[in-house]
Amino acid sequence: MLMAIIAVALGLAVLVWSADRFVDGAAATSRHLGLPPLLIGMVVIGFGTSAPELMVSALSAWQGNPGLALGNAYGSNIANIGLIVGFVALLSPLTMHSQVLRQELPLLMLVTLASLWCLQDGAVSRWDAVLLLAMLAAFLTYSIIRGRQQGSDTLADNTTADLDIQAMTLKRAITWTLVGLVLLIVSSRLLVWGAVDIASAFGVSDLVIGLTVVAIGTSLPELASSISAVRKNEHDLVLGNVVGSNLFNTLAVVGLAGVIDPIDVDGAVLVRDWPVMAGLTLALTVFGIGWKGQGRINRLEAALLLGTFIAYTAWLVMSVIGTR
Repeated sequence: MLMAIIAVALGLAVLVWSADRFVDGAAATSRHLGLPPLLIGMVVIGFGTSAPELMVSALSAWQGNPGLALGNAYGSNIANIGLIVGFVALLSPLTMHSQVLRQELPLLMLVTLASLWCLQDGAVSRWDAVLLLAMLAAFLTYSIIRGRQQGSDTLADNTTADLDIQAMTLKRAITWTLVGLVLLIVSSRLLVWGAVDIASAFGVSDLVIGLTVVAIGTSLPELASSISAVRKNEHDLVLGNVVGSNLFNTLAVVGLAGVIDPIDVDGAVLVRDWPVMAGLTLALTVFGIGWKGQGRINRLEAALLLGTFIAYTAWLVMSVIGTR
């Protein structure tokens, strides 16, 4: 048991560090290859911060623990909105300037609703998983076309400023990308082994471990990058990271895990986890777009998001205690 706890702690620490190196390297490499700043901000950085979830979920499914994969994806979405946006907006209210994000938020809500269709029969089959991956491919194609055609946007400006601060040579960017990727794989394997061992020792389901310890841990790269962005007053980059990450979690993370090993969906996902994820996504959409004019997440709304996350986590903990 002690070894499993050490494995989880060490795995999370290396995962966070390597994810940061991977995202920085991938973003810098993309810039050297001539990708538009908007595309880097929305796809490369936004999706890159979900690399830990992808690695952990793929390994979980491969090793026969698909419940951990689903819990990691949905739990990370809940943590991204409730914990990260809630906490960061409490520090400094977030104002949305980007027109691109105004389009992406309703799309995230539609993708969240579409995921319910895959869950309603009690399983994410391989066909469901293929559908999710096809939706991801369609979104990426649309993003690439728009990224090359879109004019000036605040998200693109924020991304450019961030890349200027962390400028790298092409050789260094590729090196960090590869080093980050290798360490992501190694640390994910260590984390999954430790999490499954702890779940078995305490008689807790893989789903709950995925929704709590693993989900919060794999969301730490988003938290670190969001705090850094808000300090530089790059509010759209904070929201862009979260929206891109949640799109990737819902489509790619669950899709890849379902292709590797179809996922039996615990009934609690439909009545507890998915409704919380959908409710937070709807709240983020409404707050982000705004009732009238410019969207702004104030401290009251931030407290609501963070309070929902805390209440949900307490609900999970009490459900575990109640079954013992």
